[in-house]
Amino acid sequence: TWNVLLSFSGLVALIQLLFLPFFPESPPYLLLQKGDKAGCLKAMKQLWGEGNYHTELDDLMKEKAITKGTKIMNVLEVLREPSVHPQLCTMLLLILSLQLCGLSATANLQDSIIPYVSLGVSISELISVIFCSSIIDRFGRRILLCGGYLLMALILVLLETSLLLSDQFLWMRYCSVILIFLFIIAYGIGP
Repeated sequence: TWNVLLSFSGLVALIQLLFLPFFPESPPYLLLQKGDKAGCLKAMKQLWGEGNYHTELDDLMKEKAITKGTKIMNVLEVLREPSVHPQLCTMLLLILSLQLCGLSATANLQDSIIPYVSLGVSISELISVIFCSSIIDRFGRRILLCGGYLLMALILVLLETSLLLSDQFLWMRYCSVILIFLFIIAYGIGP
């Protein structure tokens, strides 16, 4: 019954997707990234109830003034920055640890192909990290969350179908592997 357990994460993602439109954007995101002071105050009231949030707003305004001259770095600039190399090494080790997770065993593949699937999982994780860091400022978190959850739910339905049909059609096992890669990318870019 492991496939039922796998489907359960899709149900949780669907529930989160249904409730996500009812939550406001993050107040710091609205003020610091979008410059929307009225939206920031409205989000604070939605999240914390009625009250006086001028102290919190003043703190955010000070933070905005401090970071005003700060340049937002792209992915290549971050890779060239020596001060972030320890964090990048830690992230790289976490990504590489996916090779030992056993995710490739779910597709019921030949032993000779599994190392390539593990490598593909790591590459998928790396792709998602690069894409997420480069598009989150352009689209915002809400769109990435909604789109990511929708895509993950669709991929899980297709993955469940391909796993059920893998005994009848051997090529469906490879579809399962591709869907696992797509799930990892959708999760990394979205949620």
